[in-house]
Amino acid sequence: MSAQELSPQDTVRTPLMTLDGVSQVFSTKAGPIRAVDNIDLSINPGEVLCLVGESGSGKTTAARMAAGLARPTSGQVAFDGTDIWSLKRNDFTAFRRSVQYVHQDPYASLNPTRTILQTITAPLFKHGLVKSKKAAAERAVELLTKVDLTPAENYLSKYPHQLSGGQRQRVAVARALTLDPKLIIADESTSMLDVSIRISVLAMLGRLRDDLGVGFLFITHDLAIAKYFGWRGKTAVMYLGRIVEFGPTPKIINAPTHPYTRALIDAIPEPDPDLTKTKGRESLRSLEIPSLAHLPSGCSFHPRCPQFEDGLCDGAIPELVTIRSGQSAACHVVARDGVPGVGDGGRPDEPGA
Repeated sequence: MSAQELSPQDTVRTPLMTLDGVSQVFSTKAGPIRAVDNIDLSINPGEVLCLVGESGSGKTTAARMAAGLARPTSGQVAFDGTDIWSLKRNDFTAFRRSVQYVHQDPYASLNPTRTILQTITAPLFKHGLVKSKKAAAERAVELLTKVDLTPAENYLSKYPHQLSGGQRQRVAVARALTLDPKLIIADESTSMLDVSIRISVLAMLGRLRDDLGVGFLFITHDLAIAKYFGWRGKTAVMYLGRIVEFGPTPKIINAPTHPYTRALIDAIPEPDPDLTKTKGRESLRSLEIPSLAHLPSGCSFHPRCPQFEDGLCDGAIPELVTIRSGQSAACHVVARDGVPGVGDGGRPDEPGA
């Protein structure tokens, strides 16, 4: 089962974006590096898809291909049903307007020589969306207000170095909104912020998602952040270039099936010391992550996996298959035996944005 085949209700919707069999291979002195290996994903209009994994999992490379910033070695990236790399120049420009990228580092993503007004209005003038400086300034005030930088007029003449990290990231989001995108790709966009600021930025993004109906491809290494922001959406878990688990976020969080996903959840800090004592933990065989230049045979997680079976896990690469309704995983053992003692996950409450 591919990650594009989640549930009957999803099949009647036309995906906004699909990644179909997408791979990215880099040539290095150590040999070819398969940063992304044959992944399938889809995002519906207004939907949140969280892409979760450790550093080196390939999630940022996948995000760059989705944004049209990198061309896949193989496979297809389609937007509104059309391969983006078959688009003519004008159509590709329209695609780039519809898909906006918010980078991880708010310190590096803004031009230090431009005021906030110039930063926000540059895309408006470039794409002919305003006819005067007055109209551009009014639009800038509107956008800064949407990202909770108020009173907005106080920020227009400032430079990035005069703002905090959280304020810079809000400016980056405001800039992304200038072209009324259908999809925002947020690449670890809160990871460099303090915890309190991170939560407020996530809440702001959640409000924009609801108010504007914009979709999100949300990249993070932290399942707790995915839970907070993407509770009503889906989550795909990546490990060494491959998707190892996919499903609705509540099921991924409450009832993970893949050993790697369970290990990621175990790594989430538990503030209650009593719960910490009683909480079961996934004991990994190794903490060392294999090199992408020399991937293990079979399942790439098998050197670390507590459910490893000799001759099975180090044989063929496991396919992403349905484990239970709406949830799929790439694990030989789980596909054969299921996940005993675990329910179907999910609950009605929404913990976050």
